[in-house]
Amino acid sequence: MKSLSMRNRCVIGFTLFSMFFGAGNLIFPPLLGAEAGSSTIPAMVGMLLTAVVLPALAVISVAKHDGLKNLAGSIHPAFATVYAVLIHLLIGPFVAIPRTASTSFEMAVVPFLSDGVSAESLLIMRCIYSFTFFVIATIVALKPTRLKDLLGKVMTPILLILIAVIFVGVVVKFPAVVRQADASYKGHALQHGFVTGYQTMDILAAFNFGAVIAMNIEAFGVKNRKGVAKETILAGIGAGILLCIVYSATAYIGVLCSSKVGNVENGTQILTYAVHACFGIYGKVLIGIIFFIACFNVCVGLLCCCSAYFHELVPKISYFKWLLVFAVFSFVISCAGLNAILNVSLPILKVMCPIAIALTFYGLVRRKRQ
Repeated sequence: MKSLSMRNRCVIGFTLFSMFFGAGNLIFPPLLGAEAGSSTIPAMVGMLLTAVVLPALAVISVAKHDGLKNLAGSIHPAFATVYAVLIHLLIGPFVAIPRTASTSFEMAVVPFLSDGVSAESLLIMRCIYSFTFFVIATIVALKPTRLKDLLGKVMTPILLILIAVIFVGVVVKFPAVVRQADASYKGHALQHGFVTGYQTMDILAAFNFGAVIAMNIEAFGVKNRKGVAKETILAGIGAGILLCIVYSATAYIGVLCSSKVGNVENGTQILTYAVHACFGIYGKVLIGIIFFIACFNVCVGLLCCCSAYFHELVPKISYFKWLLVFAVFSFVISCAGLNAILNVSLPILKVMCPIAIALTFYGLVRRKRQ
């Protein structure tokens, strides 16, 4: 086979979307909408540039050069190794993977706890939840070529349907009242949205998801290198379109709820309020399922990418052993909690993401080595 059928192409696109759409993709757009208010449109344009357009271009750039190693290696072999290691650590056990467990805990467990729960009890429950979360994710990540069957065919369609239900409920429930933008967005909405898009970490993840997506494309029977590259690029475009739609919908939820929620620390609080207002106790269950699916999908994808890369880098250590190392380390970091992880990640991302943007455009304009 040189190309996929339309059905399988959609499955691969859904799989890539599910690997992108996780913790940050759920919590940042509603917060942006709530804070930007009347300036949401320019703020969303900025966010979509760094959270959708650039990641899609990064997928195309990497696919064009048959992998990040070849793309970065065309600058210098040492740069290829150092930068790739830093990216995998950042989107892996240092920030992104622990964030999937912490965010899903905040949305799938915390809303059902009583207000009188002590900090010590909350920490114990977070650790138990994270341990269970990573055990299940590790089991699924043992077979990276089967991600298309679980993520693409089952989890993503369910996720999209549930998000659509919440969006419709909020639009029907809340009047279309838009408040003024916070001071940080007035006159700087585009720039603020641009930096917010960094925090989804999608442009960094895009450099690495292509390898796992290529495995799943090959599992469908496409073995030709040009065919795999073409299907990877199409998957990137499809995933980008889905991300634009979902980001815009969840940001609009933030806009509609902004006058009701007051000051919030992150988007989880906005979504929690929205679903409770629309669906009562059932809303908590609904949003909990959404966050669990989204965060679980990304966690599995990142575990596969990081383990596969470091196994290629250090072949003496098996894929399975790397998988265990990253799962255990991520579990430890996740116990620190969501806000601690978010506070640490932004300064690092402000350094890594501009380099990723430059590398993306370099790969697009540079001819592929024959």
